[in-house]
Amino acid sequence: MSLFYEKLRNFFDGKSVLILGFGREGRSTLRLLKQWGCNVTIADRNDVSCPETEGIEVVYGEHYLDRLGEFDVIMKAPGIALFNDVTDDIKARITSQTDLLLRYRTNPIIGITGTKGKSTTSSLIYHILTRCGKNAVLIGNIGVPPLDCAEELDSDTIIVCEMSCHQLEYVQASPDTAIYLNLFEEHLDHYVDFNAYRLAKENIYKLQSADGTLIINKSLLPAKTAAHVISASLDEPADICVDGNDIVIRGKRYSGVRTKLLGRHNLYNIGIAMCAAQQYGCTDRDMLDAVASFDGLRHRLENVGTVNGAEYINDSISTCPSTAIAAVRAFGKVDTIIIGGMDRGIDYTELVDFLNPSDIANIILLPDSGHKIMPLLDGTAHTVYKASDMRDAVGYAKKVTKVRCILSPAAASYEFYKNFEERGDDFRSLVNNT
Repeated sequence: MSLFYEKLRNFFDGKSVLILGFGREGRSTLRLLKQWGCNVTIADRNDVSCPETEGIEVVYGEHYLDRLGEFDVIMKAPGIALFNDVTDDIKARITSQTDLLLRYRTNPIIGITGTKGKSTTSSLIYHILTRCGKNAVLIGNIGVPPLDCAEELDSDTIIVCEMSCHQLEYVQASPDTAIYLNLFEEHLDHYVDFNAYRLAKENIYKLQSADGTLIINKSLLPAKTAAHVISASLDEPADICVDGNDIVIRGKRYSGVRTKLLGRHNLYNIGIAMCAAQQYGCTDRDMLDAVASFDGLRHRLENVGTVNGAEYINDSISTCPSTAIAAVRAFGKVDTIIIGGMDRGIDYTELVDFLNPSDIANIILLPDSGHKIMPLLDGTAHTVYKASDMRDAVGYAKKVTKVRCILSPAAASYEFYKNFEERGDDFRSLVNNT
């Protein structure tokens, strides 16, 4: 067993533990704690009783948060929103898989956060490291609970961990290499305000030491940090920047980088991924070969089919205005866009100001946020369609699209779909269902 595994076991030894939220991470935590015979209780809004929880007390229903003070350790899942409804005493008991990973791992760790691009950048860093012969694991918000790696870490394994705001909210340590890509208005349904969301993100670097490296968007530079800072920007000079179609990393220019990823925003992600990999001994030749072989991720500017000569692009990962704008810019010629989803009170002025003077012929609006902005769109410059659901939207698209249709919702999928993946899969199915 790894030293990290032994440290975790010592942390939980003799403590009563509440698993708060029984989704993917909650189940992962239970599997680990069962090995050590810990005193475990599970709390979730829904009744999660199942064979896994046999013999374990399950607290559920409207008052599932009422007993937080009874436990030594509260293992909070990322999906549980506590807002400011807990006392300082309770907050001191809250931890998470990401927090324990950061506090007790003995391996080097690269942590990646940002409103957008973190999955692509995390996956690309992992791809570069492994193609360069490094021993690495990819965990975290990408879909692998952080503690799933606890038993199997070799001494030379580099941990690449995608970190969401929810995972960073209660951490007491920061990664060796912290990457902070960007910050947009998001997740306002989970936080009391935008500032609370920003503060959660900033935990990725706040506890770094002088030995740490912080790769951060230039607009987010902190006033003070102990770590070595490398600035990054898509639009202006920085240590890492995009100049035309070139990537510049600390004064060195990389021209004609071969990549399957589309858009200038992905050149920014590539530059950051390469800079991070350089910290761990990867050479330019090996990194550039790795970048060229990276296929990208599903639901991110993914071509899902051609209908009557028109391309259909699935960008279901898009949950805020800036990503929909980046999607259109990545392709240049787009004559149909489908936008809309869960209304979380996000300001859509930026997207409306982009769409109104654009040459996008067809704007198809999904409920609820799409319908909300309909009065703001210029119906003389475009044809605006009000769709009732995705089937309706794709039906409109097939009638009017001649070159390219992009699903880039600029909104969360919740209330309509389980997640953005399910939304993208539905779009793909409807496109190819002739």
